[in-house]
Amino acid sequence: MRLITAHHAGQSIFGPIDGNQVCDISSQWPDLARALAAGADAIAAAAAHGERIDLDDVVLDLPIPNPVRILCVGLNYHDHRAESAAAAQAGTRPTIFTRFASSLVAHGRPIVRPHVSEIFDYEGELAVIIGRRARYVKAADALDYVAGYSCFQDGSIRDYQRHGGQFIPGKNFEQSGSFGPWIVTPDEFDLSTSTVTTTLNGQQMQHAPFTDMIFSVGDIIEYCSEFTTLEPGDVIASGTPGGVGYARNPPVLMRAGDTIDVTIAGIGTLSTPVIDE
Repeated sequence: MRLITAHHAGQSIFGPIDGNQVCDISSQWPDLARALAAGADAIAAAAAHGERIDLDDVVLDLPIPNPVRILCVGLNYHDHRAESAAAAQAGTRPTIFTRFASSLVAHGRPIVRPHVSEIFDYEGELAVIIGRRARYVKAADALDYVAGYSCFQDGSIRDYQRHGGQFIPGKNFEQSGSFGPWIVTPDEFDLSTSTVTTTLNGQQMQHAPFTDMIFSVGDIIEYCSEFTTLEPGDVIASGTPGGVGYARNPPVLMRAGDTIDVTIAGIGTLSTPVIDE
């Protein structure tokens, strides 16, 4: 299934996509996170009786509009470590930082370069959405706790990212990153063969298979579930490959009028224009 959250006729709706329509199941659960907790079979059963709404008549929202946790993994590909000024911070466990929901926009909405910085960089990533409460989960079992996958663009204000030892300031400017357009359930997505590609104004900037990750999705869930209880609807951005803009010679940074696209094979494309604050 492909699952979306969207706005229609002044209301928030959510449910699976069927052809060119969404099956609205918002009468059954308060939000998509709660629906994910009920499981794919319950969602499919509810969709059989949900109202069909044309996709042309809705405006996409973040697939999970207000996750309790947005956990992001830094320096998770060898080529990105090699190009990164922060590589010395990488250790034998995943490097984790957080994003706030207010820092993300949905597919098609503009991301915003803040007026306090000229160093606005892109990072295309795989988002992992949790479907079951997870605590002290082992990597071998971790994928059983995944409700689905999506695209993520971890827009970064690089100078603020480097002001101290933490990445958080540079990763949380309002509307600086993006997530979507939908969630694809694991039965329709093959993590072992998929790739991520980032393009800026149609020019390829990043491309890598997910098998190039240093820490696998299972490793990341195991580690995160050690220090916090993961809940349905939590989002984990699994890291970006090499090719980021600031590491290029000369640097390639996002400006107003640009369009940044993150394409994941088996999921689709997350596309966002860039505007100035």
